Amino acid sequence: MRALAMLRFSRRDVVSQSARRPGEAATRSGLSRRDTVGLATLVAACSFGIPLRSARAQGVPLAIKGYDPVAYFTDGKPVHGRPDIEYEWDDYRYRFSTTEHRELFKAAPTRYAPQFGNFCAMALSKGELVEADPENWLISDGKLYIFGKVVGPGLFQRDLAGNVSKANLNRPLLTKN
Repeated sequence: MRALAMLRFSRRDVVSQSARRPGEAATRSGLSRRDTVGLATLVAACSFGIPLRSARAQGVPLAIKGYDPVAYFTDGKPVHGRPDIEYEWDDYRYRFSTTEHRELFKAAPTRYAPQFGNFCAMALSKGELVEADPENWLISDGKLYIFGKVVGPGLFQRDLAGNVSKANLNRPLLTKN
């Protein structure tokens, strides 16, 4: 409704033809083509039931590219979460494939969240920040690690305790975007 309220015009708001930039046509209502297309898009989105995401939701980054963190533990594989089943925790939006997974996460987020957020655990152990691919993963000692490359889990396991320790020492490199 706020968007529609912004589109109300009075006669004073209508720019005369002579004051318009060259090539900028006005519709009969006094709206420019750009305003008319914007209004039509808004009306179409509302009539088709397309949700208009809030500015707050758009500002919170998506965790692990929208994969369900609980599914790694319950299904034993990466599963895409659904946009209509989300939960915000630790400045990220997590998505879940089921409402049950969301409730499990809410009850114990540190149990299910990846140890180094959206970043590759192996790269972090080397002091590098590399965005992880949630398809490359490992659960060890009840903790989820994700990696940037297919070889990441194998390399990480070669010296699991040492790599976990090094990655934790480099944790200050992690910043929230």
